[in-house]
Amino acid sequence: MQVRSATGYVILWTWAAAVTTTFFCYGAEPPPAGDLPELGKVIRTFLDKDYAYLDALYKHLHANPELSFQEVQTAQRLAKEMRQLGFEVTENVGKTGLVCVFKNGPGPVVMVRTDMDALPIVERTGLPYASQVRVRNAEGREVGVMHACGHDVHMTCWVGTARVLVHLKDRWKGTLLFIAQPAEEIGGGARAMIEDGLFTRFPKPDYALALHCDGQAPCGTVSYTEGPSLANADAVDIIVRGKGGHGAAPHQAIDPIVIAARIILDLQTIVSRETDPLDAVVVTVGSIHGGTKHNIIPSEVHLQLTVRTFKDATRKHVLEAIERIAKAAAHAARAPEPIVRVNPGEFTPSLVNDVPLTRRTVAALKSVLGEDKVVPRPPVMGAEDFSRYAQAGVPICMFRIGTVEPERVEEAQKGGRPLPSLHSDEYYPIPEPTIKTGVLALSTAVLNLLGR
Repeated sequence: MQVRSATGYVILWTWAAAVTTTFFCYGAEPPPAGDLPELGKVIRTFLDKDYAYLDALYKHLHANPELSFQEVQTAQRLAKEMRQLGFEVTENVGKTGLVCVFKNGPGPVVMVRTDMDALPIVERTGLPYASQVRVRNAEGREVGVMHACGHDVHMTCWVGTARVLVHLKDRWKGTLLFIAQPAEEIGGGARAMIEDGLFTRFPKPDYALALHCDGQAPCGTVSYTEGPSLANADAVDIIVRGKGGHGAAPHQAIDPIVIAARIILDLQTIVSRETDPLDAVVVTVGSIHGGTKHNIIPSEVHLQLTVRTFKDATRKHVLEAIERIAKAAAHAARAPEPIVRVNPGEFTPSLVNDVPLTRRTVAALKSVLGEDKVVPRPPVMGAEDFSRYAQAGVPICMFRIGTVEPERVEEAQKGGRPLPSLHSDEYYPIPEPTIKTGVLALSTAVLNLLGR
């Protein structure tokens, strides 16, 4: 802006800087200075040339998965990728996490998160690049390892987005905070990174974005949820105690297997009779272990539960009800009181997408991908510790990308072969166009938040 004075022209930058600072500090949209649909075309052209590189990276990550907090080789590979792009990389944040910073002038700080860990599953997809990895888990048992939740796609899109943004660095201003988080599958990675100074040692973001695979949606699509999106998740252990004895003389024992069976059945009444039918709750017994031989009544049975809720008050009621039901069943059988433990280390709070940020992101995605490719989805009872960044005061938005051939989705919807869910040993995403869609969507979402 120029103003004529008695001595000539004076260039006034202070006013413009103040306005820009106001936009960034108070969360308003920066002045429009870019055409997102046109940028989308530029990104698509770049991806066509870059895709072979990303495809090779994806297949490497898929074939070499690592369990939670064991993502050493994965983190090293991602660190190498980011250093080559010019990011400042800090390793071992929150045990095996990465923090990668790219400063490009004044503007917002936008965080982009990927998760790195895989699941203890033997892969049965039959893919030529399927995982053959076998390791010992924390309990010392040998398990297969598989990216059955799409974290390999997440990492590839994360790297691909970084490559796009560095390529377009003359089109935006601000700071990128790209983090590679460990241990999402056990709900511990986000907490570990925050406790290790994620938002004190590094620039605190104005916004945080992430994407997630959807195993039931066609590739090329994006779905979103405003507000509550994913549930609280609790891990509960119950040790049912009895009195061991001979299977042929049950009257001389107190059978914890029978007590455990009663507890499992009675737990279902928490959902069916103790909570509002419109208030979503899940209580699932995922594991039961007890006994060693046909004719031996054991002294203990161990149950492992997952509990999903949305409301904090409902969560409190359900956890208290589990303990009450377990103790009542033991008391009725004259058995010792059971041990009921809620594991705080595996608690994941509900994920609530920031509504203004989500609406702003969705508008940008629709302008680039098309109205028909960006659709709403209802909340689900899964869990994601990306939610912890919101609890730390950062507006968040996580959206989902379809990963399945449209023909397979259509067949399943017509009653044909069901699609394998995430965490299934048969789940696999179609790399193309899934990866291209993910990079295009995530790059668009970031560019929409940065200064121009």
